[in-house]
Parts: sequence; C-alpha cells; structure tokens
Amino acid sequence: MSGEKIYEGVFAVHKPQGVTSADVIRKLQEHFNPSDLFKPWLETERAKRNQENNFQRRRRRSQRLDVKIGHGGTLDPLATGVLVAGVGKGTKFLNSFLGCTKSYETVVIFGAETDTYDVSGKIVRRAPYEHITREAVEKALEQFRGKIMQRPPIFSALRVQGKKLYEYAREGKEPPIEIQSRPVEVTDLRVVEWYEPGTHEYKWPEKEAPADEKAVAEKLLAKDDSLPVATAAADADASSKRKSPPVEGSKGDEATSDTSAVKKQKVSTEGDAAPAPEKSDVPEAEEEKTAETKPESPEESKPLPPPPAVKITMTVSSGFYVRSLAHDLGKALGSCGLMCSLIRSRQADFTLEPDRILEYRDLEAGEEVWGPKVKGFLEEWEQKRAAEEGKN
Repeated sequence: MSGEKIYEGVFAVHKPQGVTSADVIRKLQEHFNPSDLFKPWLETERAKRNQENNFQRRRRRSQRLDVKIGHGGTLDPLATGVLVAGVGKGTKFLNSFLGCTKSYETVVIFGAETDTYDVSGKIVRRAPYEHITREAVEKALEQFRGKIMQRPPIFSALRVQGKKLYEYAREGKEPPIEIQSRPVEVTDLRVVEWYEPGTHEYKWPEKEAPADEKAVAEKLLAKDDSLPVATAAADADASSKRKSPPVEGSKGDEATSDTSAVKKQKVSTEGDAAPAPEKSDVPEAEEEKTAETKPESPEESKPLPPPPAVKITMTVSSGFYVRSLAHDLGKALGSCGLMCSLIRSRQADFTLEPDRILEYRDLEAGEEVWGPKVKGFLEEWEQKRAAEEGKN
C-alpha cells in the first residue's frame, strides 16, 4: 500500500433528468474506479480481502472490486436535483438521509391524470379544468400544510407482498391489499408562479393507458376518490372530499371524467362524478343518428383552451410523494392534476448550489475537473464529522 490518504464520506450530485438514481451510482463508479483519487481506497480494500479466510474469498469470488458507493434517497428519472451519495465508510451514514427533510420545486398541470401521477405515465382520466384559478389553487393548498395523511401513488415502486405496485398494474391486476395512507408533514408550501392557459409549454402526455391498465386504474382511483384529499394526522376533515365542478350547460349535474374503462353510473354520496362513456362506447349506427339529429353548434365544436399550470415550492418530511400532491391537488380542485417537472433543491444540509454539489456533466470532463471538487467535498465532510464527534 502507498500510505496515501483514503478519501471517504458523503457528498451531493446534481442528478439530471432522464437517468435513474442507480444510473448515477454506476456512472460514479465508472469514473472513480480508475481514478487516482480513489486508488488508495481500492488498494486498502484489496489488501483486506487478501487477508480473508477461504470461505470469505469464495463468497466474493464473483464480486468485482469497485469503489463502494450508495445513495441516500431515490429520485425519480423525471426529477433533477440533489442526490446524496456516500463513498466507502460514508455509505454507513446514508440511512440518516432517508428520514431528513427535503425541499422540492414542482410544476403541476391540470385536467388529466396518469397511471404514475406524472407526465411520464399514460393517461387514465380527464376532467374539466376551465374553472381553476390561482386563487382556487392557493385556497386548496391550505389543506396540505402541516401534519397530514397522504396516500402513496397507486402505481409506485412500493412493494406489496413482495411485488411493486406498478408491476400489478402492468399485469392488469389490483394489489392484493388496499394502499394505506401514511403520516407526513409539510412545513412550507407556496405558489411560486401561476401559468394561465396558453402561456406555458407544459403538456399532458400523449399516450393513453391500455384498456386493462385503465380498468385497474379506474377501480383504484374510484376508491381514492371516496377518501378525503388530505387530512390532519389525528382527524380526517370531511369537508375536503372531492366534488367535481358542474359541466357548462349541464344545469348543475356533476362533471364526468373521460374514460372508456367505466360506464356511466350514478353520482356517489360523496359528490364524486361517475365517468361517462367515450364516443367509442356508442354503437356506430347511434353515432350516425346522433350526428344527423343533433348537429354540433359552433360553441360545442369550439376546441377547449389549453390547461393552466402552477409552480409550487415545498419543504416536506420523509416519505412524502410530490406526485401524490399533484394528484390530490387536482382532486381538491374538482379536476385532475399531474406532475410535469420536479427539482429536489435541498436534502438535509445539501443544497442545489454550484459550489456545493458535483455536476453530473463534470464526470465526463475528466478527473482533472471532478477530482478536486469531490476531494474538497469529502474533506469538508470529514471535518464536519470530526467537529460533531468532538462535541459529543
């Protein structure tokens, strides 16, 4: 061994959109393994392995020696921002970041729901949105502040009986047990920017969910609609239950969502609107008859305006799903909502500032660029840990 300093600890990476958290770790290993900065760590680890007994050596026989790296909390591929990473002994501290507070900035667009609650999914439902204003959004956000109960996304990576929820959906099956709400806390929740219809480039996804997935989604969403949008952790507020807005010209009838998976039903006691059949559910002959006897008026044929959107910032506890907030906000407004973008701006003490985070693109620039930055971050972590241990 060379006796050179071994660098270990925790630092933050700026995760870009379109890559998974696991992809980031693999990319770090790809550049750390052959580097000069982590050569002493690898030499020390190799020496430790050489001193292991035969059983331990056989167990590790198929394991390649890589710089040990992990992350402290997954970010969706759609999301960007702070991803906490640990190297060497720093991985032992990653669990503490799972329970810390985090800050996010998200954009929610109204009028549609997807199976994933975000723009990366497939549309399973639509609803009117012309009535939504900034004032209405500001008012609706009040029920999401403080300690509330939040239901995780119906198609998420949460495991139920050893299987991820989205895997059930892809198979056209309902989960074997009901998804339970969980207590979370929102200490800050504010509108940053309001986007009037036609003033932004955020759009619904183009893909529709297949019939079997849409059928499962409708069953689960129907159960979700019967629950309060957000409740105090100790006591549910019945006034927060979803009510759909009246459709223009409907004389007070509850609005309906657009889906072919569920046929027209009576309005429930909670005021939830039952979905009406799409045009595809009407026999062809009936369609022709309708077209002959009831020609469309100029107003009816007028295309709908683009949906509004809103940018929101928040600070939340561990276990909070921003996608669920987008979904529940649309529900609270008597419409639908989905998440278009997500930025994690802070996790614990790590913030999205140029001098406080490793840019993902720096890795491709070479060790001469990322090396000094990572070295500085790990030295700072070491000093911080030493100071904390000195206090104790």
